[in-house]
Amino acid sequence: MLTAKEIRESFKSFFASKQHQIVPSAPMVIKGDPTLMFTNAGMNQFKDIILGNVPIKYPRVADSQKCLRVSGKHNDLEEVGHDTYHHTMFEMLGNWSFGDYFKKEAINWAWEYLVEVLKLDPNRLYATVFEGSASEGLERDNEAAGYWEQYLPKDRIINGNKKDNFWEMGDTGPCGPCSEIHVDIRPDHERAEVDGLTLVNQSHPQVIEIWNLVFMQFNRKSDGSLESLPAKVIDTGMGFERLCMALQGKISNYDTDVFQPIIQHIASMAGVTYGQNNQQDIAMRVIADHIRTIAFSITDGQLPSNAKAGYVIRRILRRAVRYGYTFLGRREAFMYQLLPTLIEVMGDAYPELQAQKTLIEKVIKEEEESFLRTLETGIRLLDKKIDEAKAAGKNIISGVDAFTLYDTFGFPLDLTELILRENGMEVNIDEFTAEMQKQKDRARNAAAIETGDWVIVKEGDSKFVGYDQFECDAEILRYRKIKQKNKELYQLVLDVTPFYAEMGGQVGDSGWLISDDEQLDIIDTKRENNLAVHLSAKLPKDITATFTAKINTEKRIQCECNHSATHLLHEALREVLGDHVEQKGSYVSPESLRFDFSHFQKVTDEEIRTVEKLVSEKIRSNFSLEEHRSMPIAQAREMGAMALFGEKYGDEVRVVKYGSSVELCGGTHIPATGMIGAFRIVAESSIAAGVRRIEAVTAQGAENYLYAQQDLIRELRGMMNNIPNLAQAIKKTIEESSELKKQVGEFLKEKAVELKKRLIDEAPEKLGVKVIVFRGGGSSEIMKDVAFQIRGEVKGKFLFVAGVDEGAKCQLQVMISDELVAEGLDASKLIKSGAQFIKGGGGGQPHYATAGGKDVNGLADAVNAIVEAAGLN
Repeated sequence: MLTAKEIRESFKSFFASKQHQIVPSAPMVIKGDPTLMFTNAGMNQFKDIILGNVPIKYPRVADSQKCLRVSGKHNDLEEVGHDTYHHTMFEMLGNWSFGDYFKKEAINWAWEYLVEVLKLDPNRLYATVFEGSASEGLERDNEAAGYWEQYLPKDRIINGNKKDNFWEMGDTGPCGPCSEIHVDIRPDHERAEVDGLTLVNQSHPQVIEIWNLVFMQFNRKSDGSLESLPAKVIDTGMGFERLCMALQGKISNYDTDVFQPIIQHIASMAGVTYGQNNQQDIAMRVIADHIRTIAFSITDGQLPSNAKAGYVIRRILRRAVRYGYTFLGRREAFMYQLLPTLIEVMGDAYPELQAQKTLIEKVIKEEEESFLRTLETGIRLLDKKIDEAKAAGKNIISGVDAFTLYDTFGFPLDLTELILRENGMEVNIDEFTAEMQKQKDRARNAAAIETGDWVIVKEGDSKFVGYDQFECDAEILRYRKIKQKNKELYQLVLDVTPFYAEMGGQVGDSGWLISDDEQLDIIDTKRENNLAVHLSAKLPKDITATFTAKINTEKRIQCECNHSATHLLHEALREVLGDHVEQKGSYVSPESLRFDFSHFQKVTDEEIRTVEKLVSEKIRSNFSLEEHRSMPIAQAREMGAMALFGEKYGDEVRVVKYGSSVELCGGTHIPATGMIGAFRIVAESSIAAGVRRIEAVTAQGAENYLYAQQDLIRELRGMMNNIPNLAQAIKKTIEESSELKKQVGEFLKEKAVELKKRLIDEAPEKLGVKVIVFRGGGSSEIMKDVAFQIRGEVKGKFLFVAGVDEGAKCQLQVMISDELVAEGLDASKLIKSGAQFIKGGGGGQPHYATAGGKDVNGLADAVNAIVEAAGLN
């Protein structure tokens, strides 16, 4: 039986023998494509080739690509772990042809590999072909069907509809029919009873698609019409985990050697046996799947966070933690301990796991511990909602409350439902779904971009000359209109451009397109599928004119100062903190730089000062830029250039060198470090477990920062009557202020005692209850002290209500005796009856509650309303 490692290598070897270039997997986290957060298919890294934005280097390519799918037609996160073959992170084996071979070779080689090399039983295989579409004017894919008839009976070549057998990159762009290969792995007796033909594409767990052969031969335009592609593309994708299942004689992906070592590790930690309890088995499958996704995302530079791709990773991690908490009794962080087993299973194919092991463990452990605390909070809040519903005689809680738990505390709906079922209750699913849809609509509307078709002005490739020139003659190759947030813009592609398109953390250039009678503002330059796209609010009068393309030189140079400084900073950090420091992200604008790096504790003030001095030394050394634009990557590594995890490098790379600083970088840089002038670190912080962030300024930005510091010191010195020793003067002032605060506090305590005595003495008694009321100006803190003094001194039943006027705001306070609480009176409910009068809100405990508001004029009515609600007016 072939192991997973052997299967992966056999695929690569087979297609290498068919003259395919074997390329490494691209990062799972996508950069430079605004339409995708994650690599969700093997073709993503070749998208710019397919779109014709870059030249074809290898006409035949094959690889094993790590992918992530968490939503859409292919997968649903909430289903992962419940069935046998869906995953979040998975590997896709694929082979591509860019204008070389087409359907015949793709089908012949797929059959050869599956049947002749891997020895899959041909009687268990089925193929689907596109049945055609009358509305599109497309006939059945008889060409593909004809090639399949060499290997399969006609009845095992199945017609598939547009949904299953017509692949599209998106609403527009390359597309075409596809042919899926399905395998029936059911035992013989089941196959004898039910023909596998009836189970293809019917979601049967043992009759599954393993390979999809996509024949890209059309381009979908924005009006929905199709046109033929000049260069046809083959794009195939085979699910590695499913292939392992079929070859290893298993009926679940999770039973293969891809997952079993991880699952057995989880079972050992939890003290359970896999295969004996369905809920525990689901939990172990979820965790085994999710640990892979989380670990690979972190290696590719995506840390868990509350935004975009980071939120997806955080949600996946929390889902795994929740399953461990609920079904395996894991009350402490445990997932990070699975990393050694994951490395044992996948480390040979993906060495980045071992290289970043410490960082991955620390990030996962901190995220686990944080969510476990949140989980406890969420459970307490849900318990409160359950109690409130029961008190009201209801067996259902609001879907809005369930969504708040989900959205604010990361509390999954299925856990809410589980806890409610244990209490004989349920959630209003319709309300929850409505709230979820509102959130999706908000996100979709915020990110929605309407794009028109590209209008081709002239044929040709776009060339970047911005490393050497700030302006050049240029013509427009193509343009299109886009609409985002009801704002119309135009995207322009130039044949020659000095504009740097945003990439690698460096913002895009702005500037102008200048013709004889017009100057057009270029607002920004973005990179889309390796194409520099210039943004403008309007089109030029003459779209065919020759322009002078000119960047904003001042902004570019300031940006270059900051970018070059990040290289010097990176080297200095490694020198001061250690070789474990690696770049985890950066942002470079004309105003400042931001540099994220791996380090496991706060950088001390002394270390920051040392780093600043080292960078300043390198600036004063005025190292000249040594640049190698097309160096073989092996040679670059021999020079000591650091390759960043999560970046995709080609065979040839650009190397940027200043003295001993050597980095792979595609950004723009200053000719010599002396131009940076000055460098100052303005902030150091933590952004995740094991990842720190430094923010700094250079050149004019550093001067402005120093001027601001000088102005602040001058202002402070003026406040201190220009005393020579400013620090000593401030220290003395702080000590005097502390002593005065102490004296004021003692005075206020005395006043509180006097006020409390007067309020108690003057309070009337109604229905056996002492009603103590305060209305007037003062401090809410003093009144709180008064309230608790009253609670400690007044015997028997009492109600204390205070309306405190603090000027721009006001506060209500309610304190009631334990006897009244026992009789059913609740301060947190009483406070709400008054809060509406001050346009505020609040709450608290049964015996004490507060409410803040901004309508001081309503204080008197608010106090009266509370007394009335207590039945003591």
